[in-house]
Amino acid sequence: MSAIATDLSAGPSAFSGGWRRLSTMAWLLAKTKYRIAYFHSVLGPLWSVMRPLLLFGVLYVVFSEIVDFGGDIANYPVLLLMNMVLFGFFTESTGAAVASLVENEGLVRKMHFPRAAIPISTVLTACLNTAGNLVVVFAFVLAYGVDPRWTWLLLPLVLVPLVLFANGVGMLLSALYVRYRDIAPIWSVASTMLFYGTPVLYVVDTAPDEFERYLLFNPIAALLEQARHWIVDPSAPTTFDAIGGWPWMAVPILVWAGAIALGTWIFNREAPWVAERL
Repeated sequence: MSAIATDLSAGPSAFSGGWRRLSTMAWLLAKTKYRIAYFHSVLGPLWSVMRPLLLFGVLYVVFSEIVDFGGDIANYPVLLLMNMVLFGFFTESTGAAVASLVENEGLVRKMHFPRAAIPISTVLTACLNTAGNLVVVFAFVLAYGVDPRWTWLLLPLVLVPLVLFANGVGMLLSALYVRYRDIAPIWSVASTMLFYGTPVLYVVDTAPDEFERYLLFNPIAALLEQARHWIVDPSAPTTFDAIGGWPWMAVPILVWAGAIALGTWIFNREAPWVAERL
């Protein structure tokens, strides 16, 4: 009898209603958040482009003009801007996902819908912001004098894994935050550490040889290194070459897949009880 009562009290699962309902709900939430974020703003969505540009301007002056950090790196200003936009997408989407279930408490309590739509919507909202940023990146790439190449068409092979990775981490963080509110400050510190441990301001080549391979165990670092080769500097090593081939290349792939699988499993396990625990 108690088992029946427990089943009846359980709420919707992470993916209840099928993928079509999940994608529709996630897209609706993402568009709503995107519009609300710039409601009554004079510049509106332009702020999503101006934020990374302003930060890029400060870092460029410091590292290129004052410290001369990127002097030996080909097309360093272009690389710096692209890395900041891609890494900024990850931190924006995962940071917003942490408290997404709690912030949508009213929606969670009153509506029956696939709960995964909420953290996924934060990733989609970040995708909308990043789309505009990438237009600026490529405009800057052309203005800087980098010649267009067919490998630019391979950028989705970097973006799709990055989006999936951010979604997996976001689902994990949002599910854990419902139980443990310490997740927010922990992730704030962890994401800062991740920023300096990822080749955003520098490139893998500048690291000591004994650390170069270990930096690329980070899936974001592996994706940024590949984007550098395809978009900015074709003479730069590919991720596969920089990490040393197989079986080392399997490590960031396994970390990437493991994060997605763990996030999906934890969220799916916690989703039916989210409304009770808020």
